Amino acid sequence: MKDIFETTMVCEDCDQKTEKIITNKEGFQIRAWRCKECQKLWPHPLDMQEYENFQRLKNKEFQVKLRLVGNSYTVSIPREIIDFEEEMQREIDDMIRMTLEGPEKLSLFFSGKLKRFINDNHPR
Repeated sequence: MKDIFETTMVCEDCDQKTEKIITNKEGFQIRAWRCKECQKLWPHPLDMQEYENFQRLKNKEFQVKLRLVGNSYTVSIPREIIDFEEEMQREIDDMIRMTLEGPEKLSLFFSGKLKRFINDNHPR
């Protein structure tokens, strides 16, 4: 099935052919059509839906437990966040990278084969 982005679009106001562009919004690449004449912009609906899903998760606060396991502490990552990452990256490869950014800020970065680990150990 063809993606809607493969079509040619004409501006409803100017009757001019639009150009295909990719805009960046908070790290998201959003495909769009832009009228060269009036600069009107039409974002791709699926890209905007993914961005809106991100906004809902971004504004949600999760309460998670900190547990001591051996000599390390563990934190549970809510399934909702993992599901979103899987959808965005289609395949999360290897590990989660963690950095201490400040006295009260710890950041986790997804990459690696996490998806395979999750599916092997916790089938839905």
